[in-house]
Amino acid sequence: MASKKNLPVTSEVTPQKKRSATSYDVAMLAGVSQSAVSRCFKPGASVSPETRARVLKATKELDYIPNALARSLITRRSNLVAVLISNLTNLYYPEVLSELSKQFVSKGMRILLFTVPHESDIDQTITQIWQYQVDGVIAATRLSLEHVTEFERHGIPLVLYNRTLAEKSVDAVVCDQIEGARILVSRLAAAGHQRFAIISGPTDSVVGQERTRGARERVLELGLREPQVVMGHYDYQSGVNGLRQLMKNRASAPDAIICGNDIMAIGCIDAARHEFRIDVPKMLSVAGFDGVEPSTWMSHNLTTLRQPVQKMAQAAAEMLLSLIDNHTSSPEKRVFSAQFIEGGTSRLDHPVPPATKKEQK
Repeated sequence: MASKKNLPVTSEVTPQKKRSATSYDVAMLAGVSQSAVSRCFKPGASVSPETRARVLKATKELDYIPNALARSLITRRSNLVAVLISNLTNLYYPEVLSELSKQFVSKGMRILLFTVPHESDIDQTITQIWQYQVDGVIAATRLSLEHVTEFERHGIPLVLYNRTLAEKSVDAVVCDQIEGARILVSRLAAAGHQRFAIISGPTDSVVGQERTRGARERVLELGLREPQVVMGHYDYQSGVNGLRQLMKNRASAPDAIICGNDIMAIGCIDAARHEFRIDVPKMLSVAGFDGVEPSTWMSHNLTTLRQPVQKMAQAAAEMLLSLIDNHTSSPEKRVFSAQFIEGGTSRLDHPVPPATKKEQK
């Protein structure tokens, strides 16, 4: 019997990891330059159909996967764009994000979404943005002059969405919130409404405060009494609670309520109809802002102002891409107008003028 010590020694051989194909390998197999290979994977780049076909064929044969990180080291760009929004945001922001994504993907870029609990809780989130070395930022939340200065110090282009900065000219895309609120009041006042109330957005919401300001100023300009203002948080329950607060004194109850967004308006309408048995719009008119999808549902058919979301998102993307390519461009502000939607929750017919003595005879 053979001794164990005479048995041959065996060793396990660790299989070597297969080397990943490179753009150089693809170029050699396709018979093109490496720059041609790169252009084939860059959205919008000019490549002939024949070259593209050869490169894609070689890519499939070699199981080649482009390395975005390696490409960013060469171009000195991350091809990432940060979008900064508040958790207390309106429902139309998914439309904004969808449109922004479409715009940036067409340029070979991707979006990183950062959210903050409230617009005032921004510092920690901005610190996280620096870590990702993004090429640019679109901010739909409140920023201070110090925050904007920090973006400039880091050399990161910034475009504000539906916000501006009073202390400094910055690149921004906005819908005229103040003018929109004035339009709502004017249309309701022309129909005979005299007792206005406002369910406002949070105190740290720039958009909400501008809407409240515009509505209040227009009410006073028309010589009507000071509107009652209660604060909400852009959610359904805020609309319900807001109406409850406004109805505490039935003698001074409003005949028209302007809500800081559509969701609060829907909550207000439901509470009026089901809790207080108030006929909307015969006894009470309610209007909102934004024109989100639920506002069009037959059960609500809300009177509201619709923001041109697609055009605004396109403008914001165009501005940021221009800034990424040219950091020295002068600040630009693009202002859009909201579209008035005459829904079924407001009495907008003109009042019948009082009969003259001659007509009464």
